[in-house]
Amino acid sequence: MPERLLVATLECVRRHPWWQARAKLVLAALKNNRIFPPATIAEIGCGWGTNMDVLEKAEYNRTGFDISRRILEMIDRSERNLVEMDLNRELPINHQHFDALLVLDVIEHLDDDHGAICRMAKLLRPSGLAIVSVPALPELFSEFDEIQGHRRRYLPETLRAAFADSGFTVRQIFFWGAWMIPVLRRTRNRTVCPPKSSSKTYLEYLRLPPWPVPALMRFAYNCEKRTALRGSLKSGTSLFAIAIRQ
Repeated sequence: MPERLLVATLECVRRHPWWQARAKLVLAALKNNRIFPPATIAEIGCGWGTNMDVLEKAEYNRTGFDISRRILEMIDRSERNLVEMDLNRELPINHQHFDALLVLDVIEHLDDDHGAICRMAKLLRPSGLAIVSVPALPELFSEFDEIQGHRRRYLPETLRAAFADSGFTVRQIFFWGAWMIPVLRRTRNRTVCPPKSSSKTYLEYLRLPPWPVPALMRFAYNCEKRTALRGSLKSGTSLFAIAIRQ
């Protein structure tokens, strides 16, 4: 995602129900896979810091990585370990260190998603856990994806293929956000004032209706969480892969 977009949308994203719900889902996935505090967690593409907040409250040992120095400076705190890193290049830190990796809505921004997965495997100890999320369903690709710099949306088979010969064994792939599919379908062909900047357009897509809609969104995500983690959803706007370092 372009750095200017990260910076301009920081406050909006940190309040948005989608990012809050995804952070809670990931925390539950860590615990379901027996990754408990004080395990060491690396988040690649930590961006706005929404997941870092949740990991801190849960008392994990965490390190955040992002390509944007400016966004790292904006979310920095004295107790945080943040590292500037480009996932397109060899990783500048010690290998086989972390118990788990979070790579949430990152690899869809990269031309070579498979190469990135191979490189990030080197960060994990043997048998370490990776949680990777991506946008799902190619037919939902829209202006919203283009603004964010997405190269693609995934199906379960294309996400699994990105892990082939990467040093990982995929344990589970599951959908999340089934209730959002009609919403994204309605906005698929939407064009939001082309003369506006990409950050303003992105903010318009993220703009929430008045209360009680945000509360209803949180309720819908909460109701869906357990079903998603069981792998019982037949579709969704996001896909998650749970993979083990060989």
